[in-house]
Amino acid sequence: MENDNLDPEFQGEQVLHEHFSFTADPGQEPLRVDKYLMNRVENATRNKIQNAAKEGSIFVNDIVVKSSYKVKGGDTVRVLFGHPPYENLLVGEDLPIDVVYEDDSLIIVNKAAGMVVHPGHGNYSGTLINGLMFHFDNLPQNDKQRPGLVHRIDKDTTGLLVVAKTETAMTHLSKQFFDKSSERKYFALVWGDVKADSGTIEGNIGRHPRNRLQMTVFDEDEEVGKPAVTHYKVLERLGYVTFLECQLETGRTHQIRAHMKHIGHTLFNDERYGGDAILKGTSFTKYKQFVDNCFKLLPRQALHAKTLGFEHPVTGKWMQFDSEIPNDMHLALEKWRQYAVHKNL
Repeated sequence: MENDNLDPEFQGEQVLHEHFSFTADPGQEPLRVDKYLMNRVENATRNKIQNAAKEGSIFVNDIVVKSSYKVKGGDTVRVLFGHPPYENLLVGEDLPIDVVYEDDSLIIVNKAAGMVVHPGHGNYSGTLINGLMFHFDNLPQNDKQRPGLVHRIDKDTTGLLVVAKTETAMTHLSKQFFDKSSERKYFALVWGDVKADSGTIEGNIGRHPRNRLQMTVFDEDEEVGKPAVTHYKVLERLGYVTFLECQLETGRTHQIRAHMKHIGHTLFNDERYGGDAILKGTSFTKYKQFVDNCFKLLPRQALHAKTLGFEHPVTGKWMQFDSEIPNDMHLALEKWRQYAVHKNL
């Protein structure tokens, strides 16, 4: 797990702080440690990793190694620096936040595209948590040092999030998400014509064994990952793409993105999962130009957290919030609707 062990290590008189720790899978083929870390640390560059190696900050099985060291199965790779992880040095920042609802217990936020929810490697400022800490005092802590955070959505996913303002709200809301009693509906534009009008995708989700920045779905007989369930229904068929409503029963990292790729319907313009290529359609130049224009209108994965429902942690009243599709997604949808009519798809 990344950033979970924050206890300092001593090397002589210098206090070192763990920033990342990974244990190589038993079947790991020998791979340079700089390449190994690039596949696992989000937003890291090879230059930064090699500099860390030159500084003596990369350890394998508690021994300092050079960037050329070959990681093998069972190796424990750790990155230690003389300063604490930046995400643990949280500072409030005066950032624009679209607060949909607020009371003494909680806040509902409509997150914009491009805003990271919490600090992490490469994103130590400008996050939603930084903004919340500026506007709200004494947000409750959780075990990940992410004040007030009950759940999260990806950087380039838009839509609704609930944030707890008290310990009671944090406990109550977290239990609802764990018990699957909350309601979360997303709108997604995916590649291809989804044949069934509705369906359910089930399958354990875990880190991709070769690309650690992706999540993937494992076969039922593999005891890997965590159980995940996504229900979907078709809202519009637009020929080479389909507009869906997805309802989460569980809340795994990249759940909709990984599940839709698993059934052959990667999210439109999802760069990390390959949706930023032309996956369906014709080879005509005009079609390629049309898709490129859609990518420019919607320069991110086509995913929006539209509906959020839960029981209020104090009153017990059921609360439900809905958000409008953001303009970039709306414009891309309109182009596809016009294309579908024009081509009689």
